[in-house]
Amino acid sequence: MSVPEQFDVIVVGGGPAGSTLIADQGHRVVLVDKQSFPRYQIGESLLPATVHGVCRLLGVEDEVRAAGFTVKRGGSFRWGTSPEPWNFLFALSPELSGPTSYAYQVDRMTFDHLLLKNAARHGVDVREESPALAAVTDGERVSGIRYTDPGGRERELAARWVVDASGNGSRLHAAAGGRRQYSEFFQNLAVFGYFEGGGRLPAPDSGNILCAAFDEGWLWYIPLSDTLTSVGAVLNRGQAARISADRERTLMESIQRCAIVRDMLGGAVRVTEGTYGEIRVRKDYSYADTRFWAPGIALAGDAACFIDPVFSTGVHLATYGGLLAARSVNSVLAGELPEERAFGEFEARYRREYAVFYEFLAAFYDMQQHEDSYFWKARKVTNMRAGDMEAFTTLVAGAYSAEAALVRPDTLAERFSASSADLAGAVERTGAARTPSGERMTELFRAPVVADVMTEMNQIQRRGVGGAITEPPLIEGGLVPSPDGRRWIEPDTAPAAGTA
Repeated sequence: MSVPEQFDVIVVGGGPAGSTLIADQGHRVVLVDKQSFPRYQIGESLLPATVHGVCRLLGVEDEVRAAGFTVKRGGSFRWGTSPEPWNFLFALSPELSGPTSYAYQVDRMTFDHLLLKNAARHGVDVREESPALAAVTDGERVSGIRYTDPGGRERELAARWVVDASGNGSRLHAAAGGRRQYSEFFQNLAVFGYFEGGGRLPAPDSGNILCAAFDEGWLWYIPLSDTLTSVGAVLNRGQAARISADRERTLMESIQRCAIVRDMLGGAVRVTEGTYGEIRVRKDYSYADTRFWAPGIALAGDAACFIDPVFSTGVHLATYGGLLAARSVNSVLAGELPEERAFGEFEARYRREYAVFYEFLAAFYDMQQHEDSYFWKARKVTNMRAGDMEAFTTLVAGAYSAEAALVRPDTLAERFSASSADLAGAVERTGAARTPSGERMTELFRAPVVADVMTEMNQIQRRGVGGAITEPPLIEGGLVPSPDGRRWIEPDTAPAAGTA
């Protein structure tokens, strides 16, 4: 094998997490990906923090806007005990209100390719059709990778840092020394396809994602264009044999069991040719690695963690993880912070974001009180003699599973129960989306569990929109982002608020 090429940073994976690590700090960055872009990917619904925060920081927001993606003002849900659909609008969050209170529904082939080309424009050496084979170590430190180039030749790269953003199918994450812990509760399978000619929600919410629960799971309905719609059924792992036997039949039967989606697809035709002609299946098991970094390597995106997709968190967590990793790499390479300090902040913030979404989703799923719904079959899963609620809270609290809990299990269970009640109460007070815009969701954003979800996303979006800002530490005793958002700094060295 030839002498390893030397870089400052190696990024494995050209998806949203990997493409967030651009070379705008003068570092030599190389990115390898096993595929050739543009390539198909699921996860088409974005959040404002990605569009107006991360994309603005990366300098690609205008290009994303010009791509003509469907504007998404929020989410619409047929969920919980109310028979009426209700809306979740970004504009109702006080810090998200204004001209950037929206996101996009995106064709991931186009969106991911935009980000990857942007990384190349910012100096990243992008190498497609180059699968990573393994991490290279120097003692106890990861010092590079081996990969195969498009010609089939095995090559080696060396760098001070490797960022694994290779997704959920790679084994490279093991080089960080941790193990992947799966949630016992969020273990679902998604079967999905595309339809032409489906109906739309009334304007101005016609671009919203629609999530609709039914007796066997829930369906997503994502308007990708005026005519093309992504439709997927999320079912529990007990449906695996049925899905494996006949994917299309399972999807179509699920649609028939969900009145609101069935009606919107009345007269629509399933796409059967081209990129969107395949019925695909994805294992949507939620998980988090027990270590997000080790000397010489950090994990980002699905390589680090994944959570149930009902609130479109996939691309958000990926780009957020990429942003945190980029700040840490920049600070360490500049000699401004010890790596334990910089990557400790990376992992603490990343885990906090994951845990907050986990709590939010647990509360959200708990809003359905029908005993026969599969979502709430926690008692069956655990074989506990307790009631459904006790089984559920025990399960998601980590008292039954191996899920890492940030607090004592009994305390966490109490938090989840309280969050569920807060969220359900907020929705009940708000009522159904009977107004044309559905802007009656103020109560929802007052619920503490929703406010927690919004906090860090709001900071990212504000930084993107407003440019240089200062903010307090998110973690007690932790660091703060530099005024330009690209590095970490100690709080006592940050410019006073309003002076940056």
